[in-house]
Amino acid sequence: MNRDSIEKTLYPILGVLITLGLWQLVCMAWKMPSAVLPTPYEVAAAVVKHWHALVTEGWITFKATMYGFILALVLGIPIAVAVSSFRWVNLTFYPLLVALQSVPKVALAPILLVWLGTGMESKLAIAWLVAFFPIIVDTAAGLQSTPKELLELARSLRTSRWQVFSMIQFPAALPFVITGAKVAITLAVIGAVIGEFVGSSEGLGFLLLSATSQINTPLAFAALFALSVLGMLVYVMVVLFEKLIAGWLPPPPPAH
Repeated sequence: MNRDSIEKTLYPILGVLITLGLWQLVCMAWKMPSAVLPTPYEVAAAVVKHWHALVTEGWITFKATMYGFILALVLGIPIAVAVSSFRWVNLTFYPLLVALQSVPKVALAPILLVWLGTGMESKLAIAWLVAFFPIIVDTAAGLQSTPKELLELARSLRTSRWQVFSMIQFPAALPFVITGAKVAITLAVIGAVIGEFVGSSEGLGFLLLSATSQINTPLAFAALFALSVLGMLVYVMVVLFEKLIAGWLPPPPPAH
């Protein structure tokens, strides 16, 4: 293991230890009651005590996150292709997409709750609404940034529009799609939790609300810890997928 790898491993661990140490010092110096700010040990004890509930509710939030993210990919990529390929689609619908993105999703959650109920469907819809815009923006940017010399070469060879898209444009846009997916997957977690806040009887968001209503702050922090772990897990899944398709990604531009 080289020095760079050691530093990338040790520095994050050091950062966590420093944060936990400062947290413990604040609790001790100001004599914080656990209902206001529990110590790291109390949070760890809550994680151990309620691990089964955290795993069970975390699985529900994970499913809502993944369903919303996959739906965002399935719908977002074709919309991005249409927006980048047809000027009239861009002019007609892109302003509507921007307007929809600017609306706080918390404001849309009660409406979706009325339409879809309190089950998985409403959480999936909110996760999708939060996640699909980054995929559209990044994919469209990737498709529009295809090197012009490649497009001119394709035209000189009289390739069809589908061949240009499938063999040149989309492969060149894949790094942008992956970048959008990295943003979207973490936003999908937020969307799923918003759905659980507004109207749900399960999931980590519901567990967090239940804990705070009972002034069980250690459990609330344990739920937050579980949410952070879930966010890192789904992000790592996208990173692993990126490594899996690395052979199909275009090489990075040369450094100047």
